[in-house]
Amino acid sequence: MHPVLEKVTADVVERSRESRAAYLARIDAAIANDPQRTNLPCANLAHGFAVCSAAEKDALSHAVKPNVGIISAYNDMLSAHEPYQHYPELIKQAVREAGGVAQFAGGVPAMCDGVTQGMPGMELSLFSRDVIALSTAIGLSHNMFDAALYLGVCDKIVPGLLIGALSFGHLPAVFVPAGPMTTGISNKEKSRTRQKFAEGKVGEKELLESESKAYHSPGTCTFYGTANSNQMMVEIMGLHLPGSSFVNPYTPLRDELTKAAAKQVLKFTALGDDFRPIAHVVNEKAIINAIIGLLATGGSTNHTIHLIAIARAAGIIINWDDFDNLSKAIPLLTKIYPNGPADVNQFQAAGGMGLLIQELLEHGLLHGDILTIGDQRGMAQYSQVPTLNDGKLSWEAGPAVSLDPDVISSVAQPFAACGGLHVMHGNLGRGVSKISAVAEKHQVVTAPAMVFDDQLDVVAAFKRGELEKDVIVVLRFQGPKANGMPELHKLTPVLGVLQDRGFHVALVTDGRMSGASGKVPSAIHMWPECIDGGPLAKVRDGDIIALNTQTGEVNVQVDQAEFDARVPTANSATGHHFGMGRELFGAMRANASTSETGATNLFFVD
Repeated sequence: MHPVLEKVTADVVERSRESRAAYLARIDAAIANDPQRTNLPCANLAHGFAVCSAAEKDALSHAVKPNVGIISAYNDMLSAHEPYQHYPELIKQAVREAGGVAQFAGGVPAMCDGVTQGMPGMELSLFSRDVIALSTAIGLSHNMFDAALYLGVCDKIVPGLLIGALSFGHLPAVFVPAGPMTTGISNKEKSRTRQKFAEGKVGEKELLESESKAYHSPGTCTFYGTANSNQMMVEIMGLHLPGSSFVNPYTPLRDELTKAAAKQVLKFTALGDDFRPIAHVVNEKAIINAIIGLLATGGSTNHTIHLIAIARAAGIIINWDDFDNLSKAIPLLTKIYPNGPADVNQFQAAGGMGLLIQELLEHGLLHGDILTIGDQRGMAQYSQVPTLNDGKLSWEAGPAVSLDPDVISSVAQPFAACGGLHVMHGNLGRGVSKISAVAEKHQVVTAPAMVFDDQLDVVAAFKRGELEKDVIVVLRFQGPKANGMPELHKLTPVLGVLQDRGFHVALVTDGRMSGASGKVPSAIHMWPECIDGGPLAKVRDGDIIALNTQTGEVNVQVDQAEFDARVPTANSATGHHFGMGRELFGAMRANASTSETGATNLFFVD
């Protein structure tokens, strides 16, 4: 095992000793050897199985058979979640064949950041994670279930499901993916059209045609944003069946994997002899594995928020320093858009998760000795790939070497010696930066600041030609307390155009960027956020800012005494700010905060 991995893991275990013990004590108190529903009075149980068949009622009231709750994020507007429409019947039939009962326990909201990007609905995006967690807990609150299956893919949805599942950590859990859509036009072509639109070289008709060819069918978007980072993360934690994350929907293999996931969770209930509650699966090592996967693949910066909250829900305390320390030891092993031209289907074809996990395990860069939901207990089985032979599902050895070295590399010849995320620090506070998609020549920028309080004002300034120069855009009052911390992906085409024109540009903000953010260097999630008087609120137009994503430094080059004496300015948004998040989630915003480790704290993180 790599010494850095050993050290970080030991630090997390020690730091979490009391909180983890308290969490496990609460979970152990909820574990029962009899079905949970046996504690329900007759009227309560009658409510719980009123719509079941006579055979199911008999099984749930007399026979000692497990009952599986299904929590789903299905809706048919989101391409990633549309395939879940048919999963409940597949699952119920598979569970029935395996000797159990399955009930649809509840649905959770699933919003699409791709639809709400740059719109008022985006202010609800980050907060939706906690709503999903609460909705998950409500679905499981009836004490009817002995295990649960979780159906979700995108952005805040999987983190919310995980947080909710961990609050019912006495139940075994299997997460069931839906898979990515097939490949449309190349991500490079899509980005090129976006930048042409930003420059006024093509119109909305051409832009919509391009976007529709990229997002064209059921399944997850094929770029490596937060949604596909979720799938990687859940598999490398051992909560998916091996190799199941990136199998396309509406294929025979996808359906067989769904049925197998349904049968798998039945093996791990307290009614059997191989009890595996999710509280025991998601331990310190599993959380560290998730961070390692994120770094090795150049995954979404959103998980520097979500993983901290997920860990805290399991009584585990991690912080940005853990990400930063691991990043020094974990090499970048994949190039998937926006980190390269390939999409997740090409990643899957190159060897996928099996090859990635095998490479990390072989070099002591991943915890192999964790409890998983596979037939075996450790991570070694996750180097295998699922296949269908005469319609029967089985697993076989995956490729020993990359089938496309331009997409998946090796520890011996990585794309970069360090992971794809760096922690930023300096007199402007602390933040994070995703550098895996930033060309080396753009990773260090020193330029005058232009200060904005609304992303639409940045776009307007670009259209007026005011950004045609070396510039570091400072976008303030975008943190969780200010407006819900919306993603700022609308800025990517604008800043990308300026970079392509030869200007040295960067972004510094207390807000978030999309998991799809790419080639423009940035320092995001800056803490303390501006609404709390963070130093970013003291920056003025023309101040020189030095951003070095290689060393993790971000500083304003103003005499420190003068800078300290400045009074933070108030939010001067010009009316573009919609306030939807403030109006609907005022109470949640009042409880939102950021810690000095940089973790956003909402209800489930306090």
